[in-house]
Amino acid sequence: MTEPILSLSAARALHLAAQGLLQPRRRKARQADLLAAIRQMGVLQIDTIHVVARSPYLVLWSRLGDYPQPWLEQALAAGELFEYWAHEACFVPVEDYGLYRHRMLDPEAMGWKYSATWMRERRAEVEAVLEHIRANGPTRSSDFERTDGQGGGWWSWKPEKRSLEVLFTTGALMIAARHNFQRIYDLAERVLPDWDDSQLPPMDEVRRELVLKAVKAMGCARAPWISDYFRTKPPRLDPETLVAQGALLRAWVEDWDDPVYVHPDHAELLDSAAAGTLAPTLTTILSPFDPVVWDRRRALELFNFDYRLECYTPADKRKYGYFTLPILRRGVLAGRVDAKAHRRDGVFELKSLILEPGARISDRFTRDIAAALQRLANWHACPRIQITQATPAAFGAQLQAALDAAEPTKEAA
Repeated sequence: MTEPILSLSAARALHLAAQGLLQPRRRKARQADLLAAIRQMGVLQIDTIHVVARSPYLVLWSRLGDYPQPWLEQALAAGELFEYWAHEACFVPVEDYGLYRHRMLDPEAMGWKYSATWMRERRAEVEAVLEHIRANGPTRSSDFERTDGQGGGWWSWKPEKRSLEVLFTTGALMIAARHNFQRIYDLAERVLPDWDDSQLPPMDEVRRELVLKAVKAMGCARAPWISDYFRTKPPRLDPETLVAQGALLRAWVEDWDDPVYVHPDHAELLDSAAAGTLAPTLTTILSPFDPVVWDRRRALELFNFDYRLECYTPADKRKYGYFTLPILRRGVLAGRVDAKAHRRDGVFELKSLILEPGARISDRFTRDIAAALQRLANWHACPRIQITQATPAAFGAQLQAALDAAEPTKEAA
């Protein structure tokens, strides 16, 4: 059988279709769509920065459009999701718990996420935290009073917070719920009472399933991209083995020397992509932790988009801004915007909007981006958009004109 050959734009379209970002939704999102979107991605990465909506909410908005943010916490509290280290800290569909249980049982392979020294030297304190939760039920870090006089922050956690995180990494504790996005911990046997380690799949099966899930989530994947998606460690399964078994399809992208792999569930999408009929029409704004861009190498190779998150870069050394959001426009990553939601004032500030070199600016291009930004601003309850800086400057003026022209429909959006 002849293996399909894709243009680069067709490979992008296949990737976006698999991610739920090919075309605008045809109906308003329902609560069940949230879980379906997370299943489609495989995981939903967690991050707490909130100059705009926190990343998990924004990733979902890019796919669902307007939806109530509490749906995510409700899915977690209902036991439809659990939290663990997948790509990074992620919400994961609960049916995939067995795929991550091996990581919990071998926490020393988890790097900085687990401290054997802490467990050894603070055993009594760790046990005290565990006993507190056993006796008192679901517990937040804030339920423990800080007594060492230090401030908060990632690297100055109070001892109980460190113990909570170590117990979370080992799987002894799970996240039962979140309140104001703060984790609420409980015993794993209370959060997931039906789980028993006798259900644990063999490691060979886990490796195989994670490769299949990663390839399916990406639509088409070069071999080096696969392990990053769920951060799998060696020994890794060669996707060619799965091709030989009929579990994966192989295709090619023009001007690439190595193949891409496609899940059989996407066979029809692959045919459409190869025929050039898979047309991306969605324009939206992405989170820095969206699966489309979280692998910077993949974003560069697939979209020619050199993306870096600069929130940890000193302000005077930033090129684009503190928390730049990629702009996806009809299958192309066309630019990035450093935005801030001034919620009290109802203003959505575009501190810096920069188009990619060579962007072909047209009235339609400008209207697409203006509409996407206005939808995002409205969802933040910040309907007035303020453009502080744009590159090229002429595009800033065109964008403002497009926003002004759409002003009468803003209230209905």
